[in-house]
Amino acid sequence: MSAPLEAEPRQRLHPLSPVLQGAKSIVVAIAALSWSTLRQVGLGWFAAMVLVLVLGATVLAVVSWFNTGYHVVGRELRIHEGLLWRRTRAIPLERLQAVEVVRPLLAQLTGLAELRLEVVGGGRTEAPLAFLSVADAVALRARLLALAERVPRSTVDVTAPPAAAGTAPAETAPGAGTAPIGRLLHAVPNRDLLISQLLTPQAFFLPFGLAFVLMQFVNEGSWSFIAVASTLTAMAGVILQPVRRVLDDWTFRLSRDGGNLRVRHGLLETRVQTVPLDRVQAIGVTWPLLWRMKGWLRLRLDIAGYAGGESDDRGRPDRLLPVGDLATGELVTGEVLPGVRLAELPLSRPPARARWVHPLGRRVLGAGLHPQVFAVRSGLLTRQVTMVPYARIQSVRVVRGPIQRRLGLATVHADTAGGSGAAALDRDVTEAWALAAELTERARAARQRG
Repeated sequence: MSAPLEAEPRQRLHPLSPVLQGAKSIVVAIAALSWSTLRQVGLGWFAAMVLVLVLGATVLAVVSWFNTGYHVVGRELRIHEGLLWRRTRAIPLERLQAVEVVRPLLAQLTGLAELRLEVVGGGRTEAPLAFLSVADAVALRARLLALAERVPRSTVDVTAPPAAAGTAPAETAPGAGTAPIGRLLHAVPNRDLLISQLLTPQAFFLPFGLAFVLMQFVNEGSWSFIAVASTLTAMAGVILQPVRRVLDDWTFRLSRDGGNLRVRHGLLETRVQTVPLDRVQAIGVTWPLLWRMKGWLRLRLDIAGYAGGESDDRGRPDRLLPVGDLATGELVTGEVLPGVRLAELPLSRPPARARWVHPLGRRVLGAGLHPQVFAVRSGLLTRQVTMVPYARIQSVRVVRGPIQRRLGLATVHADTAGGSGAAALDRDVTEAWALAAELTERARAARQRG
């Protein structure tokens, strides 16, 4: 009978964690109170309501901090949390896909960092540890990845307790102004990032929106405070996405470290992410309409095991190249899919009768079998190409709708684990069945070789 696993003492988060959690509540409290509330109760009562909410949230954060802890037991990370209802989450480290070190603005100002875990099959980011010192966060991240066999065991002592605060980490700390460990593949110029977000529909139509607001102001003669505030809020919502992308992808650096890609990006919130190449299910290439005049594209990854149910893509480690030209895109793609070149994908169009289903976009559609990947193309205004390695294909489906049956067409779907996969739209039905059979055979052969 094996001896019971020895657990290290339970560790607490950094003592400043309740302060940062309370600071977050300020934004939440103000956002919860609308402009109409300020108008009805006045500035004094409005400030008092905000203060009460902030104090209450801070007290709850302090009490929650006393009841939150973590430690490693064997090959599990156990996290204890809860205020009224206590719970303990055990995360098997063999299911661990990535550990991200994230530093929001307030964490950067106080020298802290947040650890976010991604596991196979997780619907969202697992058990974020907010907040730890940067040294502790980097040391714990390296230790967990070593236990998960994402880095060689010789580089980390997996039996050693977490590093004490102030100990120099073995890995460059996020926000230190240097690129991640490994061979630098590409650094996106911030100038290109800014221009790319100016070439978006939101930024393109913003001057017309400003002109409309000014015309309304001139015609009405004067505006009330509520009208001005509502208009500014609506306009801020329009430009939020391109501004957020600039802040998220600022100083984007992509490096290769053995079998992992390391991504560092962010201005107000810096992120250092590790993407294991053996979890990549597909690569998506996008050519937005306004980017084509500069020959720019964007690369995205589909990765097994990452949270895909979040409302936005801020926390998803799927960035491969936020903006770049074709040569850069092929360079980065070749690191993930050796031997694949974007300009040489064998893409063929569907038959001419598919124009009854896609009257404008039939010439854009395409599908083909590359020696390494199954590739499909779609999109009229925003051009998209998806490449799926054969070893990542989990199932192949042939789907025929009522219109497709009348036209003798079918769509072939190549499904991946936890990803969107790829679909060859509206192929001739005979070709579709032959394509499905070939995909099945190539997927089986690729998995046997792997």
